[in-house]
Amino acid sequence: MRRTQTVLAAMRYAFLAVLGLALVLPFVAFALNAFSRQWFYPQLIPKTWSLEAWRRIFSARSQVPQALFNSVVIALTVTLVSIAIGLPAARSLGMYRFRGKRLVEFLIFLPTMVPPLTVGMGLSLNFLRIGLGGTMLGVGLVHLVPVMPYVVLTLSGVFANYNAEYEEQARTLGAGPLEVLRYVTLPAVFPGVVVAGLFAFLISWSQYILTFLIGAGRIITMPLLLFSSIPGGDNPNIAAQSLLFVGPALLILLLTSRYLSGEEAAVQGFGRL
Repeated sequence: MRRTQTVLAAMRYAFLAVLGLALVLPFVAFALNAFSRQWFYPQLIPKTWSLEAWRRIFSARSQVPQALFNSVVIALTVTLVSIAIGLPAARSLGMYRFRGKRLVEFLIFLPTMVPPLTVGMGLSLNFLRIGLGGTMLGVGLVHLVPVMPYVVLTLSGVFANYNAEYEEQARTLGAGPLEVLRYVTLPAVFPGVVVAGLFAFLISWSQYILTFLIGAGRIITMPLLLFSSIPGGDNPNIAAQSLLFVGPALLILLLTSRYLSGEEAAVQGFGRL
């Protein structure tokens, strides 16, 4: 019995090691390319190291700083707006039963079933008519289309297990609506809000088709700049941009990783009450 458990534990650790190696190797390749001058097969590591790629992407003529700024502003704004809209919607879907609830859920999740190209082509014409085409506001609004279903889905699951009796007890003790929201509701659902915000940021951050169609070539983000650089074949430049593209997403993922565990999220959420 003990031998079987040892073998199973060894297999589990081996699987995790292989999985971790598969996840890390692409980033190692990006890092080596980004700091190399010439790296050709069959060289195991580059023979010549250089910061030329980083100097180019941060030069005065480069579009990378502006694209990075646009991506961060759009993704953070979309995250905040989607949570502000998704919280009341998710609360209604998660805590209450009403006629037509299934239809409402279907309509909310419908954008996930429609190809982004179809959504972008349909909205681009309307956005151009009302002056939102080629603007940061227009790009941010269209990013809400794929983001909102994931935010509402995540938060509705949180509210499905939410105990509203805490709010009733707070009101009984004299707490007003804003105090109940600040000291009871938000602390209890905070881990779920963090996870929903993570989904919102990653989805908005990685949008290419919708940004391309609605941005009309005026709003340049990191995905657009990265895709346009690939045909050039400049591996160090592509690798450096790729690291900049995945860097903020990885940072946010690391900062919010503790909330991705449902057990710990529940403990931290209700532990504040």
